[in-house]
Amino acid sequence: MMAAKDEINDTSAPLIEHLAELRSRLIKSVLAFLAAMVVAFTVWNPIFNFLTQPICDALADRQQDCGLVLIKVQEGFFVAIRISVFGGFALSFPVIAYQLWRFVAPGLYRSEKNAFLPFIVASPIMFFIGAAFAFYIVIPFAFAFFLGFQQPGSLMPGGEAPADPAVAADAAADMAGIVFQGSVEEYLALTTKFIVAFGVCFQLPVLLTLMGKAGLVSAAGLASVRKYAVVAILILAAIVTPPDVVSQLILFAAIYSLYEVSIFLVRRSEKKREAQLRAEGLWVEDEPDPEEGETKPAATKAPTKL
Repeated sequence: MMAAKDEINDTSAPLIEHLAELRSRLIKSVLAFLAAMVVAFTVWNPIFNFLTQPICDALADRQQDCGLVLIKVQEGFFVAIRISVFGGFALSFPVIAYQLWRFVAPGLYRSEKNAFLPFIVASPIMFFIGAAFAFYIVIPFAFAFFLGFQQPGSLMPGGEAPADPAVAADAAADMAGIVFQGSVEEYLALTTKFIVAFGVCFQLPVLLTLMGKAGLVSAAGLASVRKYAVVAILILAAIVTPPDVVSQLILFAAIYSLYEVSIFLVRRSEKKREAQLRAEGLWVEDEPDPEEGETKPAATKAPTKL
């Protein structure tokens, strides 16, 4: 009984140590996020001014003043909080990623570390590229589409009535004015939705390449499901983007291009792994199937390595 008790204690001690380390990493990540959130809260006005550039440029093209309104009394405060959370996560992400790496790295072999580390570095870079693509290309197209549903009515595009009273009366009688008066919170929610969605979608090459190196997917398998990938990407584009055909086509073109890049990267990784196994004498060629005349993987092929 004593031996069994000692064995249980010996096996439970590492688990307690891992849980304690996980708690320490989580506490450090949360503290970094809270500190970054406070910093972002102090400069939420410049951040918001930066995020409103697309709508201001679209309104300027229509000779309209750039102005958003507060629908609810507390809306301004929650906008500042939303920006603080968004900016805090962006600022603290390097610290969070480092803490995650420090927790996972001791359980990896050196070869696994060398394979996994580049993807941790590439992930925020691809997210930034996707966010920039959304902010500078997709969002201006979307806002230009939405603002096209305005009609001046008795007001000119700049918000001023025509100088001639007769013209103003005729315009008022002919049509009702529809002028954009956007809510601050709704605008910010739509903009951040675009940025986050494109940033996450641009993680596709990172995810598929990592899965390819782990042997979970293959270039041939990804190429064989292209038609299903096209349908899935179209559905995703319809969900993420508003009912704007131009934005949907842009998102589809971007994600499908990334899918093809992923196939190329996975194929390149497979060739490197094959060359390494051949050099080590562990590679076994595929054997032909005598019944169907096709090739099938040899049963004795060495397991893949990271």
